[in-house]
Amino acid sequence: MKHRITWVGAITAVGALVLSGCSTASTAPSTDAAGDLTPITLQLQWFAQAQFAGYYAALDQGYYEDEGLDVTIDEGGADIVPQDVLAAGDADYAISWVPKVLGSIEQGANITDVAQIFERSATTQISLKDKDITTAADLAGKNVGSWGYGNEWELFAGMQKAGVELGDINLIQQAFDMTGFLAGDIDAAQAMTYNEYAQVLETINPDTGELFQPDELNVIDWNDEGTAMLQDSIWANADKLESDADYADNTVKFIKASIKGWIYAANNPSEAAGIVTAAGSTLGESHQLWMTNEVSKLIFPSSNGVGMIDEAAWANTVDIAMNTKNETGATIITTDPPATAYSNEYVTKALDELKADGVDVMGTDWKPTEVTLNEGGN
Repeated sequence: MKHRITWVGAITAVGALVLSGCSTASTAPSTDAAGDLTPITLQLQWFAQAQFAGYYAALDQGYYEDEGLDVTIDEGGADIVPQDVLAAGDADYAISWVPKVLGSIEQGANITDVAQIFERSATTQISLKDKDITTAADLAGKNVGSWGYGNEWELFAGMQKAGVELGDINLIQQAFDMTGFLAGDIDAAQAMTYNEYAQVLETINPDTGELFQPDELNVIDWNDEGTAMLQDSIWANADKLESDADYADNTVKFIKASIKGWIYAANNPSEAAGIVTAAGSTLGESHQLWMTNEVSKLIFPSSNGVGMIDEAAWANTVDIAMNTKNETGATIITTDPPATAYSNEYVTKALDELKADGVDVMGTDWKPTEVTLNEGGN
């Protein structure tokens, strides 16, 4: 059974961010459909877009309802910190990057990574071929863009690993778009594979009169450089996991349904992109499809089952968080996070149930689709 989805919200002003949807949305089934379902609120870290396609698909396809959950999805925004919303008790679960949450945990937020949905990092640094920037070492002496707000650490770690200090570059505060890069003000710009990289490929190259092509760009991939950090994961309230048996059970159910949603999105990218568009995203059709496809690449194929937290990847993220310094000399955290910072207990149970149902949780044979980007992402 599918939920009837109702979108209600108001416009949130965040400047001219290309990434944003235009409304704050919540989703809920009808009263009759809800019945005895347990109400659950999920807090996203950004506006509705295919970065979160699996959760929207799980809602649309009735996977949450199948688990007895009545899920509401709350969009994020520039002024919303999802882990703070979760820690304050205003959401049951939240989506956020691990390094950002590690800092919040050190400040007292008692929350747990219960499912690491994105196995790989999507953060890159891109440049035009004529800049001859192919590795982190080549960033020395260049105008290097960074969004900041906790998105900068893979870049800084990659530079420091290559022996490039922050004083060796001209660090530029990059807007959440590619305007500065396309104008030539930034030599190497921060770009997510599923968003800003596509924004460049959707733009006419004035030198050719055609859309920019991948072979006109160099890409520094932090997965290849060894400084990738864990990104989108599902966070839960650590106190409630310990004290509330129903909450712990619902956590398994929520993870299980969400994984099914991500599998659906990977196998049905056009339909999933449409679901997110219906949820209020204003991104263009080809851009939304590109995003769905690229996000799926961060998940599939999965090494140990979707959502399993790899200990080596976690340790690498913690190491970077403790030892990489920003322009003020500060690090994300100063001590090791507590044991409650992550747990594979709940995702293991969810995966066991899915495998018992015959669900392929590895996606070994999954192949991405070919997406043709149009000008402006339309």
